[in-house]
Amino acid sequence: MTLISRRRFLEAAAAAPVLAGSPLAFAQADRRPNFTVAVADLPATLEPARELSNVGTRVTYSIFDTLIRRDFLGAADGGGSQLKPHLATKWERVSPQELVVTLRQGVKFHNGDELTSEDVAYTFRDGRLWGEKAQIPGGRAYFGVLAGVEPIDRYTVRFRTRVPDVLLEQRLASWCAWIVNKRAYEAMGFEAYSRKPVATGPYRVVSHAAAEATVLEAFDDYFMGKPTARRVTFRRVPELAARVAGLVAGDYDLITNIPPDQMSVVGAYKDIDVRSVVLANVHVLAFNEQDKVLADKRIRQALSLAIDRQKLVDTLWQGTAQVPAGHNYPEYGQMFVEGRKLAYDPAKARGLLQEAGYKGEPIVYRTMANYYTNALEAAQILVEQWKAVGLNASLQVVENSAQMRGPGVQIFNWSNSTRLPDPLGAIWVAWGPAGEVQVSKFWTSTAAFNAAGTALEAETDPARRKALFTQMLDIFEDEAPATILYQPSEAYAIKRSIAWRPTTFYFMDLRPDNLAFAKS
Repeated sequence: MTLISRRRFLEAAAAAPVLAGSPLAFAQADRRPNFTVAVADLPATLEPARELSNVGTRVTYSIFDTLIRRDFLGAADGGGSQLKPHLATKWERVSPQELVVTLRQGVKFHNGDELTSEDVAYTFRDGRLWGEKAQIPGGRAYFGVLAGVEPIDRYTVRFRTRVPDVLLEQRLASWCAWIVNKRAYEAMGFEAYSRKPVATGPYRVVSHAAAEATVLEAFDDYFMGKPTARRVTFRRVPELAARVAGLVAGDYDLITNIPPDQMSVVGAYKDIDVRSVVLANVHVLAFNEQDKVLADKRIRQALSLAIDRQKLVDTLWQGTAQVPAGHNYPEYGQMFVEGRKLAYDPAKARGLLQEAGYKGEPIVYRTMANYYTNALEAAQILVEQWKAVGLNASLQVVENSAQMRGPGVQIFNWSNSTRLPDPLGAIWVAWGPAGEVQVSKFWTSTAAFNAAGTALEAETDPARRKALFTQMLDIFEDEAPATILYQPSEAYAIKRSIAWRPTTFYFMDLRPDNLAFAKS
């Protein structure tokens, strides 16, 4: 088509009446904006239980749904521990070990299938998230408590647990509980489904390239209503300066991982707003017990005692982060153990090193530069604090998590989220026998800790549960397989005209009730 003929074609098309249902009518009617998010990193895959990282759940949260929803938007407790119906309309405790869930009728998957009890049973089947040969071993920490999941009829499902589980409803609203489509999963297979999953969420996958971008499009049959953006793109932009420049230029609508010292700078632009929240997450230093130096728990204890956490919070986070009371958080409600604190005692650290016969053996801390906000800056301060008590500490910056936890590692950084508003959703998920630290054998002196945690899983009496949790905290802090730094804040910069609220997780909720655009 020549330039002249093309012009005449477009002029004629513009003058012609638009027929209802025609492609042109659809294009004119759908004036929803595209929404582009610049992130520091993207997940390797999109299978939601396989990709339980911070960067993974940020993307998959708008692709998948859970049976029950944690109410982050209306949460009076700040942590979203209140539950409300989502893919399920109701649930009933038939016994301490049995929960019957009724599904919402008419919910569609991205491929047009209706959600049924068969999809739910398939999602939680023995062999995917739990059981001896679980396809996704990480699921055992969340759903190893299950004994079976069976359809009762098309819209009703029975969950059975091995022991009485006071947290099953919370589990079904949380990590690892995102519902998959049975027909698509079986037809595509594990790897193909992980690249382009079929689910019920507000956006469906167009493409995924971990080194570049994940592109989603609106799923207009979404049961909560039409999504407000026509297309969502998560674009990988590792450098903060490039993310900020792109936001200012209008290339991006929202950017992640704004350090506290840059919040006022970025927020000074008249059309940009910075929104932050303290996360239900802690930054952690993990110590490899198999290392010949760190095998002595007194060295590990000294590493913890040498850290001035409040100085880190004041210096790097400008007071926006918090120093928690150990692996112990107020959102636990009655399970929160009062009166605990993380000790800072350089003199005691020096005494422990002397008692252990430490002779200046090298201790190397590995971190990635950009994965966690302030990771590199915190590492530089930590090394100096360790040197101040006599530790021969140094820093090694690596490019990926495989290098960070690879051969010869002594200390690496990590984060632990409070997946459930209970110790079983935080310290037990991360540090219990199904957690990656024990599975990887970084921590092996675990008999007493595992016994207390296993008892906590089956206990229903609140007082006995709290006593068991206190015992777990005592063991964890004495054995010191790790130490907590702080509970970080997470800041996002977004166009001021866009209505959107962050959650206390890295979940990026783009559902119609949390994403709105000003009319142009």
